[in-house]
Amino acid sequence: MAERNTILGWALFSGVVLLGVTLVSGEYFSHDDEKKGYPIAGVVSEDSGATPAAVPIATLLAKADPAKGQAVFAKCTSCHTDAAGAAALIGPNLYGVVGRPVGSFPGFAYSDAVKGLGGKWDFDRLNQWLTSPSTMAPGTKMGFAGIDSDTDRANLIAWLNTQGSNLPLPAPPAASAKAVAAK
Repeated sequence: MAERNTILGWALFSGVVLLGVTLVSGEYFSHDDEKKGYPIAGVVSEDSGATPAAVPIATLLAKADPAKGQAVFAKCTSCHTDAAGAAALIGPNLYGVVGRPVGSFPGFAYSDAVKGLGGKWDFDRLNQWLTSPSTMAPGTKMGFAGIDSDTDRANLIAWLNTQGSNLPLPAPPAASAKAVAAK
């Protein structure tokens, strides 16, 4: 009899714990019926309307602060180095990356997705890559989601340019005729 009561007690206790976990997780993971799910980088919802036009990287670089870019690079140091002659870590060394051919750091095993990009890392391509590596090169081994902030990306690119590349920054596009006429 005592053994049966013990088994029933544990069964009742398990049911109470399960009910409690269900209630707590229901509150924690609650959702708003008007906005279901979680945002996914690079996906535009149907009800969001037209997306705003992207600001050209040349315009952003004109106001970029390389010192702030060095602080943004702190996110990258777990996988990348930035010193001349330094070895690759999980990712290639980024010293002199601006203007360097894509997938060309000696001895680093690039994914086929990155090898297939071809060309050089110019300012526009770096901006596109840093926005979302997996969108630019589906199948890349780089697990970084990207940098959402235009300013942070521009600061980082300006700083990377000072690390062995020192290419002239592109000139910002001319102001539109409407903007000039409004002045």
